Amino acid sequence: MSKKPDIMNRIEEAVEDFEDNAGKALNEAKQIFEDMKAPIKPEPIDVEGKAQAILSGQGVIADNKDVARALYDRSRFGSLNEDKITYSLHEGLYLMEKGKLEILENKKKLSASAYILKAEKAEPKFRIRFLVFKDMRNRGYIVKTALKFGADFRVYDRGVKPGEDHAKWIVYPVHEGESLTWYEFSAKNRVAHSTRKRLLLAIVDDEGSVTYYECKWTRP
Repeated sequence: MSKKPDIMNRIEEAVEDFEDNAGKALNEAKQIFEDMKAPIKPEPIDVEGKAQAILSGQGVIADNKDVARALYDRSRFGSLNEDKITYSLHEGLYLMEKGKLEILENKKKLSASAYILKAEKAEPKFRIRFLVFKDMRNRGYIVKTALKFGADFRVYDRGVKPGEDHAKWIVYPVHEGESLTWYEFSAKNRVAHSTRKRLLLAIVDDEGSVTYYECKWTRP
């Protein structure tokens, strides 16, 4: 019986590897779909007390101590900057709604409605982005801004904190009434592919519900 040429063995191995990887990718996609359609049970913030912060431009700044530090250590809320912790506008409102952050401007406490008005002036798509941020945070994912990647957010897999591993997805929040050109859609895929991350389109309807679509770049 003749022996198979080495090239044939290599081709068969490559096909087997492809089938294994395709199967794993399909299972992961199914799991993501199940996670995203499941009823939300908001992740509790296991930190006692309330931090105080100041609205400053396009962010919120608190002293790096006590409750603010605990929020960072436990769930990576905010980013460290020497003796301060800076929150994105989305993190600020999320923590305010959770009763973990009091935000001041000119030494006066801001209500949630007043904060939202100011945030919308600084960031026109604030509401849509916040609904996606809130939804993913409630599902247990750590969400950070992704401006340097050319995206709205970068999202880490459950149980992973920034610094421990890279983000798994970049996310683009889109209202269901918006439209994207093929060029814009292709550009988002290229960004995800070039940064070695998965692309999630987060579609927000008029009721504030979010539906996620994972998109992948492939070559024919």
